[in-house]
Amino acid sequence: MDVLEVDAMSSPAVRFGQELARLRRSRGWSQVALAKRMGYSNTLVSYVERAKRPPTMNFAVKADQVFETGGTFYELWRRHTKASLLEGFPEFADGEARCRRLRGFALTIVNGLFQVQEYAEALAYAAVQRGAITQSEAEQRVEFMLARQRVLDRRKPPLVHVALDEDCLVRRIGGRAVMLKQLDRIVELAARPNITIQVAPFSLGENLPFTMPVTLLDLPDGSVVGYAESHARGYLERRREIVSGWEREYDQLVVEALPKAASLALIHKARRELTP
Repeated sequence: MDVLEVDAMSSPAVRFGQELARLRRSRGWSQVALAKRMGYSNTLVSYVERAKRPPTMNFAVKADQVFETGGTFYELWRRHTKASLLEGFPEFADGEARCRRLRGFALTIVNGLFQVQEYAEALAYAAVQRGAITQSEAEQRVEFMLARQRVLDRRKPPLVHVALDEDCLVRRIGGRAVMLKQLDRIVELAARPNITIQVAPFSLGENLPFTMPVTLLDLPDGSVVGYAESHARGYLERRREIVSGWEREYDQLVVEALPKAASLALIHKARRELTP
């Protein structure tokens, strides 16, 4: 096998492949033998070991199962995936996974934690068509989003409050069938005791306090951080004076948004308008 002359620390894909090959050899397995145990082709195993193809989340999870590594490959996959994410987002995602409370405002696009796979794929693959990202990066973004959603199913999940701009309900992402599934998912999540969803209606007009998506995270150490995202980058805000201002604006948004029952009624209305 070719010796990789790439700095493994600067290339998580190379690090993943080297660790896979090291453990395989330590057990005396060929690539064919490992492929059979994992349920993949030996060609794919070879490509991943040589960093010719990026590992998927499912591949990483299966590798941890086969080698009984308790999450080592999953963590390496996460590091690799972060390379394809918006600047600033990986740091936010780490906080999101640990948070005790999450407050978010979604503008135009449904919050990532709430997205169904088909909705996320439609967004990612549209970016591929525009030439903004590669096919591989699109797949990694979707897989990472699905992995993030595990925070909602923790044994002790965080308290979640999300305000959706009304545009999130009517902007048809992925077509009618995908939007129907997405709206059903929002209704399902709204029924959970730890999740509150409100809709910021179009009638708020210029009183909408945010012009970009914003998320506030209450972390285990008692601190609160904010995350805002533009088209080009994301930014994690730790300065208390800035975050406090965002919290005040978010509280105002909650007051101005529709109550829970009225928000749910508007979501059902959007769904009916999509039903043939």
